[in-house]
Amino acid sequence: MLSSQDLHFFHVVATSSSLSAAAKKLSVTAPTVTQRLQNLEAKLGLKLVERSSRSFKLTDSGHKLESRCKTILDDIDALTHEIKGEQDALSGTLTVLAPVGFGEKHIAPLIGAFSLDYPQLKIRLLMSDSPDIESFPDADIVIYIGELRHSSMKRIVLAKNRRLVCASPQYLAAAGPIETPECLNRQHCIALVENNEDTMQWPFTHKHTGARINVRIKPRLECNVADAVKVWALNGLGIIHRSEWDVAQEIKAGLLSEILTDYRLPDADIVALLTDSEYDRPKRVNVFIEFLKASLASLNQDSAIA
Repeated sequence: MLSSQDLHFFHVVATSSSLSAAAKKLSVTAPTVTQRLQNLEAKLGLKLVERSSRSFKLTDSGHKLESRCKTILDDIDALTHEIKGEQDALSGTLTVLAPVGFGEKHIAPLIGAFSLDYPQLKIRLLMSDSPDIESFPDADIVIYIGELRHSSMKRIVLAKNRRLVCASPQYLAAAGPIETPECLNRQHCIALVENNEDTMQWPFTHKHTGARINVRIKPRLECNVADAVKVWALNGLGIIHRSEWDVAQEIKAGLLSEILTDYRLPDADIVALLTDSEYDRPKRVNVFIEFLKASLASLNQDSAIA
């Protein structure tokens, strides 16, 4: 995930006349700037700057990143000042319920960082493969990804998230053409069983015509743990559909390949579900929600597949 330091660095580079000028602003050497820029491009798997001996210019990806850098940095600064000013008001216990995979990789580290700013606040993180307020009624916040079943709960989008269909290159090399969703009936599909959803039904919509095609897979393998499903796919055992945040790095690295790109599955935005309105919630809940929104703002850029 991009850090605020990455965003600050690239903003300085993008608004400088040259890499040497950026080095002066950052109080480092020009080779240091070049190396850090290369590391940032490697992290994203994208070319951000076209360099020549005397000048440089931003690529399309570089312009897109720069257009968001200043806004995100200003939002983080504003949020930091806001929550620092409210620190004395935050106490008691905050209970967060999250799905296992996303909770381990993203929510747990963010809670750790949040706790350092609020030492008087006790935070409980509960993780489940089926995060449900009815099963965990003490949860103040439910982090949810997938089809929503609790329409009465307040919903706050923390980050956008697509679902992608993918498989390993070695599987696809032996599988033959997969040009339409119906082709999946002749393939080995792998199912992730989660959220009490009908995960055997994969509903596709053609991006251009809007035609809808529902495919009921007959999985060769199924599991309720996302990492196990991804390992099976990486090992060439079949086709999966997963959240973009979970497979983007493997796709960028060439370990998985996205298929059926003319079609889309329903989005699975990362949301916070709450039982009370903003004005009825404890301040610790509202402050944590804003912290999550700011912290996850770079998730789309870090995960986005060009």
